[in-house]
Amino acid sequence: MIKKRLKILKKKISNLNIDGYIIPKNDEFFSEYAFTDRLKIISDFTGSAGVAIILINKNYLFVDGRYTVQAEQQSGQNFSIVETHKFLPKEILKNLTLGIDPGVFTEKQLKPFVNKSIKIKLIKNNLVDEIYSHKRKKINQIFSISNKVAGESFNSKIQKVKSILKKNRSDYLFISAPENVAWILNIRGWDNPNSPIPNCRCVIGKKGKVFLITEKIKTKKIIKEKKLNLNQVVEPKNFENLINNLNGEKFLIDENTCSILNKSLISLKFRVKVIDDPCYKLKALKNQSEIKNMINAHIHDGVALTKFIFWMKKRNKKIITEIEAKKKLEKFRNLNKNYLRPSFQTISGTGSNAALPHYIVTKKSNKKIEKQDIFLCDSGGQYKYGTTDVTRTICFTKPRDKIKNIFTKVLKGHIAVATTDLKKDKTGKKIDLRARKYLKKDGLDYAHGTGHGVGFFSNVHEGPQAITKNNNFKIEEGMIVSNEPGYYKKNEFGIRIENLVYVKRFNKSLYFENLTLAPIDKDLINFDILNNEEKNYLFRYHLDVYSKISKFLEKPEKKWLSSLI
Repeated sequence: MIKKRLKILKKKISNLNIDGYIIPKNDEFFSEYAFTDRLKIISDFTGSAGVAIILINKNYLFVDGRYTVQAEQQSGQNFSIVETHKFLPKEILKNLTLGIDPGVFTEKQLKPFVNKSIKIKLIKNNLVDEIYSHKRKKINQIFSISNKVAGESFNSKIQKVKSILKKNRSDYLFISAPENVAWILNIRGWDNPNSPIPNCRCVIGKKGKVFLITEKIKTKKIIKEKKLNLNQVVEPKNFENLINNLNGEKFLIDENTCSILNKSLISLKFRVKVIDDPCYKLKALKNQSEIKNMINAHIHDGVALTKFIFWMKKRNKKIITEIEAKKKLEKFRNLNKNYLRPSFQTISGTGSNAALPHYIVTKKSNKKIEKQDIFLCDSGGQYKYGTTDVTRTICFTKPRDKIKNIFTKVLKGHIAVATTDLKKDKTGKKIDLRARKYLKKDGLDYAHGTGHGVGFFSNVHEGPQAITKNNNFKIEEGMIVSNEPGYYKKNEFGIRIENLVYVKRFNKSLYFENLTLAPIDKDLINFDILNNEEKNYLFRYHLDVYSKISKFLEKPEKKWLSSLI
């Protein structure tokens, strides 16, 4: 199937008198998880990040270190796999004219592709769409979340944008990231498989006038609630008309999510100033209501996870597959009436499959979870109202000393992050060093960040905050990040321990407080290499888990959980 699609695509490339065509992972809304996945359609690659370049005689798939092995397995037959941290596309490709769909690329996105010998040609129609018929998705209504749940009215948020426009002496802000539109208008929707985000964009004027760019058929609920008037809703096909009918001189846009197409339409009439969308920072600083709801969501999630881990550890059934484990966890989450759906595709991997940091099980790859292997499960849920993300690694028999020692050093890094003095180590870059310290003493490391920002009943990944080797953004009160160091031995095993934490203030101190409430497998720990502070941390953590979720557990589950304290 892939070979056939590539053949048809190459013919189209040849007919357009270009040398190749670039296909990104993202859709036109630059969503991390989208129903439209053109990269998968043309390459079979299912990772969350990557880009393909199809040439007449060769195909390239560029991925980061998380996906090297996965890309080889899924796409290596038809593509040359290149790691982006080793080679950028422009360092490999020379003297070419490459076509792109300007609706799915930003100018910033193009920088790794462009040099003096590479020309970019804008192709009006998306070539993948021309050879593949996407299934028409269900039309999902946009709905509101109350001010009580959101902790702030949308009018209050718009006042903040007005202040930013005044400061920048600008007439309009174009909010091109749907999750930021959802945040500022206190709306949600189900246009994406895992995030409660409607596909939409927004223009806000300096006097507070709001235009929501989305299909009018999706806005019946919020129009009825008088959140917006019908004349404030603009069909995407009429975006150019909207811009032409606005008065003023200056537009603010975000180069991370404003497509080349939309920037060009705005630039025809307005002077454009590129900034980071201020909604990212405002959204990252969770208020008390959002934190309270996230805490409650994690109590619900902790119950499901604890029941699942108990079931896995004490299973009566001798053989369980990765798919069966994934389905069982989903059943435990579905016991709670507040649970809506996964916040991303569950990673359920055992043995060598767990060595792929972002492995997604298929019928073809599905393995039996053998007792001698260790099992890694990374999963999350969307609740009313809150978003979770947690990883646990568990064993079923006495593990090898080598694995226990590595697991314990991952745990030491995890605890080091959780106990960070945020007055001293204020940035993700500095905190990331703490996470890797114990592994690096043995020459070990992992090819992903230590933590990402997390949204409130929103995307499971959000910025600008992150715990990575190059993130210098200051960690502030109210931010939520993941804490997930790991280690992966190719073709053997994978280890990761992930909690979500939020930044809490006490007097003049800032510190991380755990949101995630799920036991850490003590059978994988070599206590001889934990110091007293780390042992005390583990004791306090399991005591906290027990005190908050034990009343929701069955007697055998409760007894087992108490034994971990």
